[in-house]
Amino acid sequence: MADPTGFLKYTHRETPTRRPVPLRLRDWKEVYEEFERETLTHQAARCMDCGIPFCHNGCPLGNLIPEWNDLVYRDRWQDAIERLHATNNFPEFTGRLCPAPCEASCVLGINHDPVTIKQVEVEIIDNAFDEGWVKPQPPHLLTGKSVAVIGSGPAGLAAAQQLTRAGHDVTVFERADRIGGLLRYGIPEFKMEKRHIDRRLAQMEAEGTRFRAGVNVGIDITAEQLHTEFDAVVLAGGATEGRDLPIPGRQFEGIHQAMEYLPWANRVQQGDPVLDGDGQPPITAKGKRVIIIGGGDTGADCLGTAHRQGAASVHQFEIMPRPPESRADSTPWPTYPLMFRVSSAHEEGGERVFSVNTEKFLGHEGKVTGLRAHEVVMSGGKFEKVEGTDFELDADLVLLAMGFVGPERPGLLTDLGVELTDRGNVARGDDFQTSVPGVFVAGDMGRGQSLIVWAIAEGRAAAAGVDRYLMGHSALPRPIKPTAAPQR
Repeated sequence: MADPTGFLKYTHRETPTRRPVPLRLRDWKEVYEEFERETLTHQAARCMDCGIPFCHNGCPLGNLIPEWNDLVYRDRWQDAIERLHATNNFPEFTGRLCPAPCEASCVLGINHDPVTIKQVEVEIIDNAFDEGWVKPQPPHLLTGKSVAVIGSGPAGLAAAQQLTRAGHDVTVFERADRIGGLLRYGIPEFKMEKRHIDRRLAQMEAEGTRFRAGVNVGIDITAEQLHTEFDAVVLAGGATEGRDLPIPGRQFEGIHQAMEYLPWANRVQQGDPVLDGDGQPPITAKGKRVIIIGGGDTGADCLGTAHRQGAASVHQFEIMPRPPESRADSTPWPTYPLMFRVSSAHEEGGERVFSVNTEKFLGHEGKVTGLRAHEVVMSGGKFEKVEGTDFELDADLVLLAMGFVGPERPGLLTDLGVELTDRGNVARGDDFQTSVPGVFVAGDMGRGQSLIVWAIAEGRAAAAGVDRYLMGHSALPRPIKPTAAPQR
């Protein structure tokens, strides 16, 4: 512990300043300004080096958080990135996209602001790339075994990198035309610029990982071909089946799942020729009255995207009541706190409406024109209508951002014949192997909708299971079991 009194000297959690709203709405760049190195050092000094670091329990990767906080404070940045990479393949992703359950578990957070762990993490990796310390790590010895990884999101990429470094011949298949999964198509540019994906993929290609984009496994390549051509398979296709809202009027034009809407904005930023004569993608919020149904991160992504496209107005509906301003009593330390949060997108405008349920979509000549909704209260574990609260709201574009219900079953999963859980996820044993020998599953496809940090942890753990299956033993780390769950 470099500074035993650091948490007494620097009593406040500091984060990077967001760029002014009028400025950032003019582009798609990340919303944060540069973070002063001295301020970051102060935040690292606040780490108490606890006897029992609960931040480790909050993070499924088992990140060595007190160690790299201490190393940053001591200005030993190269040692810090080595500690960080020891547990996390892609800190540039988690440092930007993870909601940081580690910070929620920080011991300092019992009666003070927690350490700004997430910002220290992202500064370590960004500095490492700038200094040229992130180099390819090709295997010293090849095993002659081949592995197919289906899906190129964080779980698939983590499994692929671990298995490649173990000496296996790894091919990653992605049905989209570019590698990255939701990191590429779904996460808006203002949350993570895609250059961060590209430079990591360059490292992985140099290590020997092969990428095949535009291949829909189950259609372009059959399940039988997978078994014939590869010694093992890792399913990492995510939980991509969006939760629908089957109410009257759902068929109207102008009602879309969030993941039908968001990727078009990503494609525009990639320079794809998808714009019409007015310079707009096929689904756009420009000049429209937008309603987003769903108050989570995906809804906020839609909100920020709609702002940048020039929506006339935006309302975001959430069926749950408005959370309290500070940690709710139902989520005591060290659990992830239920509390009111304001994302960068919420700062930019729009109206958040809580405790509301949509009962009917309204339309004219086959196009959505609005919706009818009412307020609700929770009673006996169910939402009940508050009589006399009915209202209608005009809309030209409705986006459904209510989460995901599991993986898509038709095609690959059906053809492989893997068993599913009662929740529709792919069932797996202790080593992440499915009911089909040699076929493993990692990430949301097996866990259900979860966080990026869990996806990477599962990708690493599944890679250890695959390595053991192929070689009879494995030295790869296994950070979690398939049954592991967040702190509750």
